[in-house]
Amino acid sequence: MIGKKLFLSLLGALVVLFAPAHINAQPTPQETGPLPTDSLEISLLTCSPHQEVYSLYGHTAIRVHDKASGSDIAVNYGLFDFAQPHFVLRFVFGLTDYSMGTVPFNYFEAEYRQRGSSVTEQVLNLTHDEKVRILQALEANSLNPIYRYNYFHDNCTTRARDMLLSHLDGEVRFTSAADSSATFRSMVHDWNEDSPWARFGNDILLGVGADRKTTREERQFLPDNLMKDFANATIVGDSVRPLVLRTETVVSGGLQISESGFPLRPWMCALILLVITLIVTLVEWRLHRIFWGYDLILMLACGIAGLVLTAMIFSQHPTVSLNLQILLFNPLPLVLAIPVACATRRHKLHWWWKVSLGLIILFFIGSFFQHYAEGMFILALSLLMRSLKRIMIKMKD
Repeated sequence: MIGKKLFLSLLGALVVLFAPAHINAQPTPQETGPLPTDSLEISLLTCSPHQEVYSLYGHTAIRVHDKASGSDIAVNYGLFDFAQPHFVLRFVFGLTDYSMGTVPFNYFEAEYRQRGSSVTEQVLNLTHDEKVRILQALEANSLNPIYRYNYFHDNCTTRARDMLLSHLDGEVRFTSAADSSATFRSMVHDWNEDSPWARFGNDILLGVGADRKTTREERQFLPDNLMKDFANATIVGDSVRPLVLRTETVVSGGLQISESGFPLRPWMCALILLVITLIVTLVEWRLHRIFWGYDLILMLACGIAGLVLTAMIFSQHPTVSLNLQILLFNPLPLVLAIPVACATRRHKLHWWWKVSLGLIILFFIGSFFQHYAEGMFILALSLLMRSLKRIMIKMKD
């Protein structure tokens, strides 16, 4: 990555080179029409996904290319550092800071070629003054490059979009077809189909808010959606012109080497647990025994997972605070595990089993309002079986 001083010098030189005599003047459309002889091009770059979890959905950047001077940089809003103190904890609570940065375009190009990802460039149909304003905004942004990242509403793609579209003379109108019924969750699913455990993790954390219908602007958090919208957009002012001047593939997609992950899908693991639970329950019934240790293990596991979902209630991510899966995964089993185990050993019915049964029923009702993670219904059946078994034993007594 080139240093900030070099970046500021480059942008400053470009601003001086292309700035009109009076920056604050409002020229007529004839004075600010497209300048085909300009050597400066500003483009939207859209990169296809690769296997890293953080790049399953692709990436967006801005290219600033002056063909006359040869300066050529990619502006990236997706920089983050895993080494930051408490990175994971901050990410959970929606307090992750990302940064704007720049890199020579040939480095950017080489990186994605090495990954086997394609890079599509959409050169924007900008006027002289629009280019100047974007350059000035990029220069100002480089002085304060840190921003509070939000995956759906303020990410590397939406930042690039806003930087480009907020400095145009006229209104941008999108005419490309879009799925008006798409939700945040369904769009994420389209891109992580081949990564079931990444999808499972997303679905565990995402709540009811991820299942509402989205607007076109919200759907542009995905790089591919933004690229498609740009392709057919127009700038409507004193005249109408296409937003994109031309589209090129600057890096062709290549071979991606993917590492084999865990061989079982989440629903398979949940099904194995259901079979084990069924066997344990049948053996209990046949031998007239009480395997309280098995219930203790299930309660501890659900309680530990519940700590994460409980923490998400306080997260600044707008789509995670109300999550009905907390009816299964919550801290109560963690708190009550020992008292419940002790009561079960003494052949007494602890009130937790009735509460658990009620929560499981509410969980199934909640599926009408929220899409649950893969395998959660099967897991719920395992917990339902244990709750009913404990209640039924007491009723017989």
